Amino acid sequence: MALRVPKSAYPQLFKEGYKNLQGIEEAVIRNIQAIHELSEIVRTSFGPNGRNKMVINHLEKLFVTNDAATIIRELEVIHPAAKLLVMASQQQEQEVGDATNFVIIFAGELLQKAEYLLRMGLHPSEIVQGYELASSKATEILAGLGVETITDYRSEDQLLRAVKPVIAAKQYGNEELLSNLVIEAALIIMPKNPAAFNVDNIRVVKIMGSSIYESKVVKGMVFGREPEGVVTKALKAKVGVFTCSLDTAQTETKGTVLIHNAQEMMNFTKGEEQHMEKIFKELADAGINVVVTGSGIGDLALHYLNRFNIMAIKVLSKFDLRRLCRVIGATPLARLGPPMPEEMGYCDIVETVEIGGDRVTVFRQENESSKTSTIVVRGATQNHLDDIERAIDDGVNIVKAVTRDGRLVPGAGATEMELTKRLLSFGEKTPGINQHSIKSFAEALEVFPRTLAENAGLDATQILSKLYAAHHQDDSGVIGVDVESESEECTLDSVKAGILDSLQAKSWALKFATDAALTVLRVDQIIMSKPAGGPKPPQQNPNWDED
Repeated sequence: MALRVPKSAYPQLFKEGYKNLQGIEEAVIRNIQAIHELSEIVRTSFGPNGRNKMVINHLEKLFVTNDAATIIRELEVIHPAAKLLVMASQQQEQEVGDATNFVIIFAGELLQKAEYLLRMGLHPSEIVQGYELASSKATEILAGLGVETITDYRSEDQLLRAVKPVIAAKQYGNEELLSNLVIEAALIIMPKNPAAFNVDNIRVVKIMGSSIYESKVVKGMVFGREPEGVVTKALKAKVGVFTCSLDTAQTETKGTVLIHNAQEMMNFTKGEEQHMEKIFKELADAGINVVVTGSGIGDLALHYLNRFNIMAIKVLSKFDLRRLCRVIGATPLARLGPPMPEEMGYCDIVETVEIGGDRVTVFRQENESSKTSTIVVRGATQNHLDDIERAIDDGVNIVKAVTRDGRLVPGAGATEMELTKRLLSFGEKTPGINQHSIKSFAEALEVFPRTLAENAGLDATQILSKLYAAHHQDDSGVIGVDVESESEECTLDSVKAGILDSLQAKSWALKFATDAALTVLRVDQIIMSKPAGGPKPPQQNPNWDED
């Protein structure tokens, strides 16, 4: 009979204060529960009827949104396993710009199904193997589910088919209006080769007041401030862009000037004035009639700018300054002085316009294709404007996604139901223990039509059974959830209804979600060191007043 070694006799492996969690129960199940918690937070925000979350971040800034990327970014998740999921959704945001919610919900559901399999007695590595098989099969099936392909990237109708469902998921009710704004802005900047479409060239300017119906697209750039001087309009303008401040030069070191009488004082200030006048006269002689600066403008400089009839605008964001340079073809200069002809920018119209109660400056190019377009969004509250901006951002990203791959698949949960059906039959044909996890993968995809139905206040179980029946009768795989349904039917033909999703967004989301879930399943031990606490604060000396 073996002697039981007392616990204290083990060699101490880690420092004092380490936490060591291992085994299925302690490590894997606990991770799955944390992820389930996170996926439940964003699940209720999925689809057109998704509810908003009110998030107050560490700076006490309020966010009211149903955009999963924003919710997760502001939540500051600290659980290590949940962080993996957050990273996967952020990667989806960078890659496609949409379907971040899909990644988190699907990964959460995959792990819920995996927990059931673990409790049945399967080993994590067997589940991982089955999930990998199912994932590659799902990607293969998905490629064959395309129902439409966008071929003409300058056709408003074709782009509308892709953009409208994406915006409807964020701003249900305003999707028609916002989709048209996004497409109008996208067509202004669409390059000759659509694959070179740059999301960064569509800007959004939010101006409080009025209603969303007053929003419009401006060809060029809009800055939410008026010019500094008295000149408010310039036509066929030559533009000089400076990153330094337009002011008297400050020396590196401090100098002392000793002035004996009033005459010397007069001469000193006169010399400074003459120097400034010389600089701005040179600018005017070079033909410049608009000056843009990324820093301040001194009073004396402003006086001479007004005298020489030069319009002066402050752009305090260095990113906006860089974009403006790209639009007008200028080179930003770090010193004050007349730019060379090739360093100057050119703009057809620079003018101050009043939108609502705010005066804004517009740089507008009149030629056919501008390098930048700006969507001016109006609305009652800052939170509402921010949410509209997020919806527009998703719409613009989908335009970029379809310029890379124009294939569209049925939306409204139809694609997921078809994948479920085909993966279940694939699981039936797979020999061995892998079929359990392949079937679980297939069942995890049910979460999307179920969530759409639940968020719309419909009976999810009833709708799922109707969808199963419809998909088994018909191989086209286009029947989805009708969230507007007044009748008992609650299903619709998603292609006829114009509810389509980008195949590329779905494909990436499936990959990222599966990878994140597999990473969590492969973990069998969590070792956490003691958090570093800095040096102790000095204690108060009780005898401080004694020598």
